[in-house]
Amino acid sequence: MKKSWKDSIYLQREELARILREPMARLAERCSPAWGEREQLNDILNNGFPSIPHCTFLYCVNMDGIQICDNVGQSGITPAHFGRDRSHRPYMKEVVPSWGFLLSDAYISLTERRPSLTALQVVRQDEHWLGYLGADFDLRNLKVTAELYDEPGYWRQVKGDPAIRGTVFSQTRIESPMDRNIEQALSILEELITQRGVFQCILHFSSSQATIWTVDDPFRYRILDHEALNDPDICLVFPSRPYPSNAAIPPVDIKRILDTMQSLRLTDPTFYLRTASINVFNGTVSLTFSCDGSHYMSYVEFLMKDTTFWF
Repeated sequence: MKKSWKDSIYLQREELARILREPMARLAERCSPAWGEREQLNDILNNGFPSIPHCTFLYCVNMDGIQICDNVGQSGITPAHFGRDRSHRPYMKEVVPSWGFLLSDAYISLTERRPSLTALQVVRQDEHWLGYLGADFDLRNLKVTAELYDEPGYWRQVKGDPAIRGTVFSQTRIESPMDRNIEQALSILEELITQRGVFQCILHFSSSQATIWTVDDPFRYRILDHEALNDPDICLVFPSRPYPSNAAIPPVDIKRILDTMQSLRLTDPTFYLRTASINVFNGTVSLTFSCDGSHYMSYVEFLMKDTTFWF
């Protein structure tokens, strides 16, 4: 089963929590006898800092969120934060579980404006909660242990600008230069995708251009304007390449996809396709219509729907 981006986040947080729980609990136990003594807490955190993996800063706060010692980091003690009110920070607004350890959601730090997160460990005296040991982490310093998620294959619809949706019935498609030569333009794109290494293509029908990415130079895009899309000689610029064996879309279906996009562009004068994309490795197509609504779906589902479904 494919993982979503939320699944990847969950697995990453689980691994981070696993390596932090025990060292945070041990350090919190050492803080308990010195609670309320600024200098003693500074020394305990300074000595314990190496035991907290990937940590940026350590500190202690009371139950009201007021910092009762200084910040302790890689370079030692930073006194500027003593007495700081952290009660309004995102991690202090989350509910600490009964077992006394919380790994916060990520947030943007105040000083560096970077994605960060905080671990809180309850400091106890017998069964009484004194406050929290806090550990801040810069996400840049955390090792990514979860696999990068895959885009879901199911159909997703995203509503666009309400101002455009509200005026859709008062607009009519105006023929673009690409519209006038659309069969030739799409034949050129079919050649580039199936024979010349283009693996992703975004078609801008209204502005008569296409943005393409090639397997030979995947980190840079190239823009084909109307003139290029009307000139088969453009194919000479791109060397012949075998169609990728690991592509999710079979080469025989590229023409069917482009032909369907042509129909969605030209069939209805009010509801018409403005932009569309194909990615042969994702196996997906995207569509954005005149009402500014966008759709993302697998090519199989796309080919199963004819124009009567859309209009």
